Amino acid sequence: MAKCRIFAIDEGLKTVVENGLYSKHLFGTAISISVVKFVAPRGPDIPAKAHHHGEEASLQIIGGCNVIEGTGNGDPADPVTYMGPRTALIIPGGISHYGTNYMGREGASMRLNVVTPPRPEFGPEDGAPYYPLRNRGNVA
Repeated sequence: MAKCRIFAIDEGLKTVVENGLYSKHLFGTAISISVVKFVAPRGPDIPAKAHHHGEEASLQIIGGCNVIEGTGNGDPADPVTYMGPRTALIIPGGISHYGTNYMGREGASMRLNVVTPPRPEFGPEDGAPYYPLRNRGNVA
């Protein structure tokens, strides 16, 4: 029988990039949920790779970010959406996107992302956290 599960947003985060990026994820039957927390000093400089997946609802909790639609080549014509603290964004499924992060006065930029269908690249919940870093291989 299915049960409700609690997901503490800022507890139990795992290191993706030391002194820069921490994350964790959880799966439902039709969604994946992840928290990404970029912190100073390295967080603002961590490059995201353009990627795509199913529909995403993203909630910027602290700090801010730019979500850039495009292939990651820095085309100035690529649409940019700024997310400030306590704002949400829906990214349609299949849209290639990447972003940059801005630290809030807390010294961090933190988002909660919900994607459907679940993102298989996340792997098991107790495994290493995943983030589409620019220096990773060609994973969608």
